[in-house]
Amino acid sequence: MKLKLSAPSLARLRTTAATVALALAAALALPTATATAAPAAAAGWNDYTCKPSAAHPRPVVLVHGTFGNSVDNWLGLAPYLVKRGYCVFSLDYGQLPGRPFFHGLGPIEKSAEQLSAYVDKVLAATGAGEVDIVGHSQGGMMPRQYLKFLGGAAKVRALIGIAPSNHGTTLSGLAKLADQFPPVGDVVEEIGPALLQQKEGSDFLEKLNAGGDTVPGVEYTVIATRFDEVVTPYRTQFLDGPDVRNVRVQDLCPLDISEHLAVALTDRVAWHETANALDPAHATPTTCLS
Repeated sequence: MKLKLSAPSLARLRTTAATVALALAAALALPTATATAAPAAAAGWNDYTCKPSAAHPRPVVLVHGTFGNSVDNWLGLAPYLVKRGYCVFSLDYGQLPGRPFFHGLGPIEKSAEQLSAYVDKVLAATGAGEVDIVGHSQGGMMPRQYLKFLGGAAKVRALIGIAPSNHGTTLSGLAKLADQFPPVGDVVEEIGPALLQQKEGSDFLEKLNAGGDTVPGVEYTVIATRFDEVVTPYRTQFLDGPDVRNVRVQDLCPLDISEHLAVALTDRVAWHETANALDPAHATPTTCLS
């Protein structure tokens, strides 16, 4: 039986759909993007004349999250790594027409292709044989598409995901509304295909995770916070497989109250663990004083 709605009821449903869709989008978003490439150049990253040192022989590629961009997502971590002697690069991906600054919205399969091309560009510029990838949210999960299906494993030593959406999110239950109320899903899809692709149980994630979470030859680190309100439950961020290290920041610093955005943008506990994963031979203990 087909349900018929009155005009007022249909209007209310559409309003609800739009509201929930915006909540889904906002929850996966970063703060309003106003930066340009200038801060990156001034802070020393995205410098294509940078040559990796013997101490840090692999360039680091930073991959922003949904609604993020190559600058705003990394105003803290990129300079932190540059000061420690790394050649650091960041890309924009998943752009949609008419939406400047807010990226990571397009189909994740296409975004992985953009990452593939960018890694090749960085390798050509630096002369390195491999890169390390650090990603936040979608940016911690999307590279796995590149590693698994686009030959990226031969060019990447390590993938470090900060609050990655590896197994999707329930968004504290809100994501289910996209299944129960098709108008919600329609509005979210219009905002950007990558949003629904990160929903728990999506076709994209089922294919990505089929046959195991990891690929041989790559070292994986996942850095999560139990206060994550976006990728929920937070344990779905963790990976299973060889060469995997799953880290909860509260196990390193019980006082850490970072949530989904802060854990990448401002959390020096997470940054210190990132540095440890980039150079495990010289790792030092991570504490609240890191």
